[in-house]
Amino acid sequence: MTKRKRYSAEFKAKVALEAIREELTTAELAKKYGVHPTMISGWKRAAIENMASAFGGAASSAPAISEKDVEKLHAKIGQLVVERDFLSEASSLILGTGGRKR
Repeated sequence: MTKRKRYSAEFKAKVALEAIREELTTAELAKKYGVHPTMISGWKRAAIENMASAFGGAASSAPAISEKDVEKLHAKIGQLVVERDFLSEASSLILGTGGRKR
């Protein structure tokens, strides 16, 4: 069984841009780059659909999270895990059913 070929984003953008320009047909581009015409059509469609996001500016980018915030979140997760485990054991002692309700 053959492995799937993975194409870089730069290659896809280059082929999609040529397809958008329509200087060559999709079949000609497929032969030129050794790619199936359906893939080229998909890359072209994706490029056209996502073109507006290129002009969106900073609003479309994800906000950066500082290392300090990550450490605080990890500490909170640890605290919640300890509390959950404690409450699970306490409920099994109180209910006497291993934490399951009857």
